[in-house]
Amino acid sequence: MGADYAAYAKARADLALPQSSLLSFAPKTYRDGRTYGLNQAVPELQSLFGQGKIAFLANVGTLTQPTTFAQYKAGLGLPQSLFSHSDQVSQWQSSISDRPSETGWGGRMADLVNAMNSNNQISMSITLNGINRFEVGNSVTQYALYYGGVTKLNSGGVSPGSGVRNAAIRKIMAAPQSNLLAAALGGITNDAIGDADFLDGVLKGAPALKTAFPAGIFAQRLQTIARVISVASTLGLKRQIFFVQLGGWDLHGGQVDGHGPLLAEISKALSAFYASTVELGVENQVTTFTASDFGRTYVPNAGGTDHGWGNHQLIMGGAVKGGDIYGRMPSLTVGGPDDTSRGRWIPSTSVDEYNATLATWFGVSASNLATALPNIGRFAKPNLGFL
Repeated sequence: MGADYAAYAKARADLALPQSSLLSFAPKTYRDGRTYGLNQAVPELQSLFGQGKIAFLANVGTLTQPTTFAQYKAGLGLPQSLFSHSDQVSQWQSSISDRPSETGWGGRMADLVNAMNSNNQISMSITLNGINRFEVGNSVTQYALYYGGVTKLNSGGVSPGSGVRNAAIRKIMAAPQSNLLAAALGGITNDAIGDADFLDGVLKGAPALKTAFPAGIFAQRLQTIARVISVASTLGLKRQIFFVQLGGWDLHGGQVDGHGPLLAEISKALSAFYASTVELGVENQVTTFTASDFGRTYVPNAGGTDHGWGNHQLIMGGAVKGGDIYGRMPSLTVGGPDDTSRGRWIPSTSVDEYNATLATWFGVSASNLATALPNIGRFAKPNLGFL
């Protein structure tokens, strides 16, 4: 690390991590003259990287086209509302950065491959964190679970009166209605209760997972996903998309103390989730990937950082060509060719290229790729090679 670490420590100031605390990792093929290390809070991810089960994608972000520093300064073809949390979340999840989109790239992908599934009683798109843009399709809708499984009221076993309440709701919703909206609400609600009862019954009949998951809601959500994957054949689903999120990263102060526990939570939970896919014998059929709104500034401010642009993501699974870095790391030179200001790196890889690589692995054909990702034709690498 040597001179590179010294430059890093100077730029990061009070946020610089001690060199002795870093967990070193060596990419198989990626070479740029630098050595790399991970936060000490993620030994599980370091281990999975060493086993070739995790790959890192460097400096990826929202783009409307390949962008240079000169184009950025001129304001040419930039994503809308570049440093706004809500707008950038929407653009990451829609994979459309130059105009609003009602659908997400996961939803459009689901529309394209849903015919591979033989039973649509339970949607192939399941969210553990409520409604999200990513899974909004034109025909496939999201199905929501809470972190412990099916919504408790519908499972009929929460309290002595829950079954009575469930039956009462069914009776009310099935009652004849003269108002079309009320009738539609009744039908949809009854269908939802029936679907929940069906899924709850299937999950209760599945063998318990032997893999131990750590405490915390994020890990419990991943455990619920593993349970649903375990009954995929019973549900008639050959393709599934899951959404889960972990917040708390927007730290303009107290970042060193705040990020460590979050990273540890992710590391332990992802390690357990991968182990559960191995237990189920589906590690090659399940790919887990991260996404965000944007990175953070390289130059700190009073113990924290501001909104950035390009950031780094990880991809995990048996099908991943892991143990390597894909894309191109920025120069990490403040005021250098990749820096818009204060270490807000211009992405060298677009969200579209990242998503297209995942979509191709998932089964979206080359001829349908532009349907899922309308802007992919503007970029040179629709397949980044990490799968």
